[in-house]
Amino acid sequence: MAYLALDTSTEHLSLALSHNGGVIAHDWHVGQRHAEQTLPRLEALLAEAGVARADLEGIAFGMGPGSFTGLRIGCGIAQGLGFGLGVPVIGVSTLEALAQGAGADRVIACLDARMQQVYVARYLRDGAGWREDGEALVCNPDAVPVPPDAGWVGVGSGFAAYADVLAARLGDRLAATEAERFPLARDVLALALPRFAAGLGRPAHEATLVYLRDKVALKTHERPAK
Repeated sequence: MAYLALDTSTEHLSLALSHNGGVIAHDWHVGQRHAEQTLPRLEALLAEAGVARADLEGIAFGMGPGSFTGLRIGCGIAQGLGFGLGVPVIGVSTLEALAQGAGADRVIACLDARMQQVYVARYLRDGAGWREDGEALVCNPDAVPVPPDAGWVGVGSGFAAYADVLAARLGDRLAATEAERFPLARDVLALALPRFAAGLGRPAHEATLVYLRDKVALKTHERPAK
């Protein structure tokens, strides 16, 4: 049995494959070149594992939030593979994937959303999975919801882009931060495999994305003065 996962929600390209020999995962910084690099690197990953496309039984992908263009590329590839192979797909929250890789039980996942905003959600470990503590949202860094208690680990690029603001906002609620972490396909895969096993995979045409906002760029008058 083989399952593929991909995440294209940031400037990184992340791929992972679960097969009879275990899990193989690779990550690359590709900037805005997901469209040209994803399929060749995916084929190389399959070849490395000795797995044919026809062996795949499900495709998982990072469904957002994140880069609008990157998300559409990843979803399109997952849909194309799923439709062509007749296998189910599962979208996994990029914020939940951040929590999965954090190595903590209480996580504030926060991605830089550009336009002076962040995507943010809190997660609590719940058995082998996660429970969202409040809804995921997009907001200004100084409006990130403050948890009522301490002991949270902050992960994601939001903590790199707005380190001072978030430190002031969250204060002693944070036990540690891991600002350089980005959503990894291996974590998308770890979250998706139990869902595939539970029969939660969806037909390829039902693949959806989570944007959290519709606006993709600031108008000229909204941009900060240089």
